[in-house]
Amino acid sequence: MHDRALRPAFYAAAPGAWYREWWTLLHPPYTAWHLSYVAIGAALAPRLDLGRLGLVTLAFLLGLGVGAHALDELNGRPLRTSIPDPVLWGAAATSLAAAAALGVAGVAEVGPLLLAFIAFAVLAVLAYNLEWLGGRFHGDTAFALAWGAFPVLTGYFVQTGTLHVPALWAAAAAAALSYAQRVLSSRARALRRRTLSVTTRIVTLDGRSHDLDLAELLRPTEVALKAMAAAVLALAIALVTRHVWP
Repeated sequence: MHDRALRPAFYAAAPGAWYREWWTLLHPPYTAWHLSYVAIGAALAPRLDLGRLGLVTLAFLLGLGVGAHALDELNGRPLRTSIPDPVLWGAAATSLAAAAALGVAGVAEVGPLLLAFIAFAVLAVLAYNLEWLGGRFHGDTAFALAWGAFPVLTGYFVQTGTLHVPALWAAAAAAALSYAQRVLSSRARALRRRTLSVTTRIVTLDGRSHDLDLAELLRPTEVALKAMAAAVLALAIALVTRHVWP
């Protein structure tokens, strides 16, 4: 099966109206996955301030969901959208600035150390998505730390103004899950976007054989990714609702 028969990602909308391209650009399941880490970190705090959770989640939605993904699309058009470059640059700059502004607005309430989190977030988005230093920041480990551990730590810190051991363990778990996510999604992207054809034959011990096409090779990887995204989102909802409906 030729890769043109496949969309560039399992969540990619069919070509058509402009809003379909923006839906695809936002990587909905992955964005929800990483916003869930923010909620998980916040829910680990002894007391949950829903207002703070809402603002920090909005900041990550702007910076990660819009800004990072707009920059990523500018680098080779991996999602094959037709959104003009100036619009993508504008979306990236505006969303990152708005996310940083939300963070700065919270410094008075959370504490000056929040500035360090803001600075790291902006640098992580730029270094990862613009592939600074020849792409040294664009790897599995950097993704796991910036897109997994960091949202958990930020969610917790915004609630408490400090970090404690439970948040560190949760950040380690998020980093491990994000590392697995990147390994799986990298394989899926390679098959969907850079594979011309696949010839794979499985021969069992009893002599029977079965040919696998591109879609069949993709299925287990993407089923796992969908299940992991749903599981993290469900866990976040469970932890947050524990505070709301104890």
